[in-house]
Amino acid sequence: MNVVVVGGGLAAASAVAELREQGHSGDIVVVAEEPHPPYERPPLSKGLLLGSTEPDAALVHPRAWYDEQQVEVRAGTVATGLDLDRRRVLLGSEALPYDRLLLATGATPRHLPLGDASGAPVLHLRTLDDALALRERLTEGARVAIIGAGWIGLEVASAARQRGAEVTVLEAAALPLQRVLGDELATVFADLHREQGVDLRLGVRVAGIDHADGRVVVHVDGSEPVVADLLLVAVGVAPTDRLAAQAGLAVDDGILVDARLRTPDPHVLAAGDVANHDHPGLGIRVRVEHWDTAIHHGRHAARVMLGGDEPYTRLPYFFTDQYDLGMEYVGHVDARGYDGLVVRGDLSARRASVLWLRGDRVLAGMHLNDWDAIDPLRAVVGGPVTDAVRDPSVPLADLA
Repeated sequence: MNVVVVGGGLAAASAVAELREQGHSGDIVVVAEEPHPPYERPPLSKGLLLGSTEPDAALVHPRAWYDEQQVEVRAGTVATGLDLDRRRVLLGSEALPYDRLLLATGATPRHLPLGDASGAPVLHLRTLDDALALRERLTEGARVAIIGAGWIGLEVASAARQRGAEVTVLEAAALPLQRVLGDELATVFADLHREQGVDLRLGVRVAGIDHADGRVVVHVDGSEPVVADLLLVAVGVAPTDRLAAQAGLAVDDGILVDARLRTPDPHVLAAGDVANHDHPGLGIRVRVEHWDTAIHHGRHAARVMLGGDEPYTRLPYFFTDQYDLGMEYVGHVDARGYDGLVVRGDLSARRASVLWLRGDRVLAGMHLNDWDAIDPLRAVVGGPVTDAVRDPSVPLADLA
């Protein structure tokens, strides 16, 4: 059996490693659009921007690993089409045959429809090259504007402030991370950034982007323009599912896969940011854009390719580091929201654990700077809501 993986990120690298670890000896080819071996993305908005991490430290495997494991990586190569009937990946005029195909094409930053801002110093952060270009411009006294107060926007704001830049963050919502965390926890992050000197402007509408004298000018409804040396647009990503859609695979906010990460085509799977997964534990479809899911999706897809039939049940997990705040989150709160929040510890001191509840089920859990909490959180999330769960005086460890 020969395997082709389209996509050169963490899900792809995790899948090929698992194939070899499980004893697969057939050909493996990774088609990667970027000119780099697969790398991890979390350092791009954290250590790489701070200068504490260099590019090679972000690689999933050392460069020599692929030759040692007889994995062919075609870096800088674009897959132009899929021929599902004949099981081929089209690379321009070349056709690459496969017995099993994994689509791990990731996601693409969303762009703002704000007209022609050509010549303005506007960046997005998705690739290693993006991060290196951004790092060069995060200098002492530089004026940085960021549109979007999601995870990437806030992590870049943290790195920029720590490097001495002046930072303005523009966010349409009333609070940063409001949709993900709810008002009480979102306020913690708003307060954190303001304490660190970020000009955090919430509930604003960006009307346009212009440039003058080498600087970017962001026009904001109802207030003076924001003039900066650099603008980062961090308004989320869209799944890179065009290749799948053109081939006739079902897509809807990503490539639709079943509980085992399989598409309706029995020879094709999808993993990572691009996979819209029918999650059996959550009882809904979910597409997760985080590091942990990319790793475990990739590994699981490899086992399914080799004949495994177990569903993927791992709960979503993510983490962030901003200034002196570290956080880990496990679980998922969907569009139906939550009806209860239990806080153990002190949010104002930023050392606490939090549980989100709906009905009789614990939907999600998070800790702030409490590094012993993640294992008990994993044990509780997805389980029933008991009197002990609702009682913040009961230690989290006693719930596990």
